[in-house]
Amino acid sequence: MPQSTWDPFDGLSDAQVEQLSAYESLLEQFNRRVNLVSPESAQRMWNEHIRHSLCLTRRSFPAGSSIVDWGTGGGLPAIPLAIAFPDITVYAVDSVGKKVRAVRTFARRLELENVFAWNGRAEEWTGSAHFSVSRATAPLADLWSWHERIVAPIDADSSDHWPPGLICLKGGDLSVEIQELHHEADGVAVVEEGIYPLLKNDHFREKKIVAVTRPPSPSGDQ
Repeated sequence: MPQSTWDPFDGLSDAQVEQLSAYESLLEQFNRRVNLVSPESAQRMWNEHIRHSLCLTRRSFPAGSSIVDWGTGGGLPAIPLAIAFPDITVYAVDSVGKKVRAVRTFARRLELENVFAWNGRAEEWTGSAHFSVSRATAPLADLWSWHERIVAPIDADSSDHWPPGLICLKGGDLSVEIQELHHEADGVAVVEEGIYPLLKNDHFREKKIVAVTRPPSPSGDQ
């Protein structure tokens, strides 16, 4: 029996889809002045950027938890996740001031009270979060080092939730990145899930969801 296609929009309310549509319009409008997404993909914003970001709704984040989006750019995946999970807090970090200002404008116009944008280098962010997310921002070793520096402990033992750690969207052959990650962070676990088998969309043939976690030690300590 063929596997049914998963659509991340199916679990959203009409109001959430309307918010995402408004966000798409804002992205298109601001992208003419600020380089938030590549010009080649700007005409395919809904599928290549918003749907892609929503692949991180494959599992949920616990209510009351916080996530940090490293290198948020135009708010991807920060804004879609904040819309999909209104009961979490999302920190959007980027070193480019004009992008952070755009994200702040998006959050204000979309009336998202759970999004906080910060301008600066990832290594300098002084906040904390339970989860880290990213979309094609940096090598896994860098992303993990940023995550471990700011991570706050959380009990997320439900199979419906992401395990505490780094959840990111990547593409292509990640063998070298994963090898470098294991060299820098011994003992971490890496799980890759292809997006194409979920969405059956040709754009996502090489795209993956990558989850990096540090399993508890035998004593129960992290």
